[in-house]
Amino acid sequence: EEEEEEEEDDGSGVRVTPALLKATTGEFSLESILLLRLRGRGIAHLGCLADCSNLEWLDLSGNAIAGLAPLATLRALAVLNLAGNRVASVEPLRGCRSLRQLNLAGNRLRSLRQLRCLQGLRHLESLRLRDPLGNLGNPLCAAPAYRAALAAMLPGLKAIDGQRVAGRGSELFRLCRELDAA
Repeated sequence: EEEEEEEEDDGSGVRVTPALLKATTGEFSLESILLLRLRGRGIAHLGCLADCSNLEWLDLSGNAIAGLAPLATLRALAVLNLAGNRVASVEPLRGCRSLRQLNLAGNRLRSLRQLRCLQGLRHLESLRLRDPLGNLGNPLCAAPAYRAALAAMLPGLKAIDGQRVAGRGSELFRLCRELDAA
């Protein structure tokens, strides 16, 4: 069911094209784009985003995106904002090895199982599934202990939903704690 929703393509919505990217950034080469803001543009299809191989910062919030397949090859991507879309599967993000911050608030994620694919992202420090200020959430946020379960599943997280993870701190704090224990 989730895969069907991700592959759904009714032809409506804006598609990311080389012309759109070049007009937005002023860059002639897609490989030279490092930062890209495509917030609230009615985008439904990520099109040629995979060609932006050096992209480090990407804001796709407030669109109609369901499928993330073109993001799978973006190895340099460190910050990704997908808030307010129609994402039901984050499996392609498994390939975003440099990802540090990920905002998925206001999407269609129903269970923590759907986030297991993020376990291999060693640099992921901040994950947002809920944003009370923007009144955004995901169906899985209705579970009372989802934050604790998420912290256990992704132990490298320092912040969940914009709040520091209890008992976690900076590398220096962890090192000091380990030295005290020894």
